[in-house]
Amino acid sequence: MRIIFAGTPEFARVALAHLHAAGFDIPLVLTQPDRPAGRGMKLQASPVKQFALEKNIAVAQPQGLRLDGKFAPDAAAARDAIAAARADVMVVAAYGLILPQWVLDSARLGCLNIHASLLPRWRGAAPIHRAIEAGDAETGITVMQMDAGLDTGDMLLTEKLAIAPLDTTASLHDRLAVLGGRLVVEALELAACGGLKPVRQPDSGITYAHKIEKHEAVINWSQGAEAIARRIRAFNPFPVAVSALGESTLKFWTASALASSGPPDDAAVPGQILAVSDQGVDIATGEGILRATRLQKPGGKPLAVADFVRGFTLKPGMIFSK
Repeated sequence: MRIIFAGTPEFARVALAHLHAAGFDIPLVLTQPDRPAGRGMKLQASPVKQFALEKNIAVAQPQGLRLDGKFAPDAAAARDAIAAARADVMVVAAYGLILPQWVLDSARLGCLNIHASLLPRWRGAAPIHRAIEAGDAETGITVMQMDAGLDTGDMLLTEKLAIAPLDTTASLHDRLAVLGGRLVVEALELAACGGLKPVRQPDSGITYAHKIEKHEAVINWSQGAEAIARRIRAFNPFPVAVSALGESTLKFWTASALASSGPPDDAAVPGQILAVSDQGVDIATGEGILRATRLQKPGGKPLAVADFVRGFTLKPGMIFSK
């Protein structure tokens, strides 16, 4: 079976590696154009491009795929490369470009998408972040047949994955990436023998995982400790939850809500530091106490609180901005 693969970040690279290891013929990879990255802002190839070049797979990096848009010459070259690949199927994972109908129709079996949620819950751009933020107990991978809608196509294979109490987006991402790679190989093996059975997505339970915006990272201390802790885990490693203390803005990498061990401190205001120890910084919230355990100061590295306080003063009574 000949496969065109379309993807960009590490999640997609893992899927491409699984397909390559399984022995599928991959004549072409589509990925986003190189982007500036790092302190020097030098152009950097995507993880998918890096893997493809290592394996001597042809790469196309169109800025857009609409033949009637301003990138039409770019899209026309991509169309020619796709046609020349004579693929049976296109596999898509976190590509980052909208696929117009001509792309969806370009392969005999159409386009299969690896989506990091149990559809129809968390359609959209940030399903891993939003599942953790919402406090979901489980998520998973859906391999679906793509159509013109936003993650609305028929489901081909699904598999659940439990969300651990201390999972961050980083840790959950890695487990889902491996699951996605395994599941898409299984889907293609079934497709080769006509064993896939499309299932229409239910009309109930639809939610949307909207793109993460940097402004969401600012901690609202009037929220409850559980909600803040989930958001801190959801925004690790990007964009990372933040809060201002005086003139410094600190990043919160890990934290947990403390079980109540007595009456609340009615004199404390949300955002006020209640205690500082090697175990963490205890902070009052709108409901309950949050213990921050890994922090980062401007220009510094993420550190456990026991190390962080050696270079940054934190004392009971200090108040983080809302």
